[in-house]
Amino acid sequence: MTYAKYMPTVEKVARTDAGLASELRTSVMRLRRRLAVEVHPDNELSLGAMAVLGALFRAGDHSIGELAQRERVQPPSMTRTVNWLEEGGYVARRPHDTDGRQVLVALTESGRATVLADRARRDAWLNQRLRDLTPEERAVLRKAVPILEALSQKD
Repeated sequence: MTYAKYMPTVEKVARTDAGLASELRTSVMRLRRRLAVEVHPDNELSLGAMAVLGALFRAGDHSIGELAQRERVQPPSMTRTVNWLEEGGYVARRPHDTDGRQVLVALTESGRATVLADRARRDAWLNQRLRDLTPEERAVLRKAVPILEALSQKD
C-alpha cells in the first residue's frame, strides 16, 4: 500500500506557507491522536502525565517549576500532575543537591518501566505502519524528522 496520495505535492505545498502550516498541523495532530488512542487506549495516565514522565526520563530530575516551564503549563497544574504521579508511585520528590529550598522530582523504577513500555508499544505500532510505505516515502520521513524536531523546539 502506498501513501503517496497523502503526501503533499510540490504544487500543493508551493501554494502558500499557510496552507503548508495547516496541512502539517492537521497531519501531525492526527498521528498524535492515533499514537495516543490506538496504541494504549486503557492507559490510566493522561498525555500530560506521560509527557512529564518522558521529560524526567530524557532530562533527569527537575523542579516542579522547571517541569511546568518545559511542558508549558502553570506551576499549580504541574503540582497537581506531580502529586498524582507521586501517589501512583511513578515519581518521587527529593531534596535538591545544593539548594535546600528546592525539591526535585525524580522518576522511580515504576515510572521508568512505564515510559519504556509505552515507548515500545508506540514504536511497534508506528513501525508496523512504516513497513507499509515505499522506501522512497520512508526516506522522505527520515529527512523530515530533524526538521520536525527543530520546529518542536522553537519558541
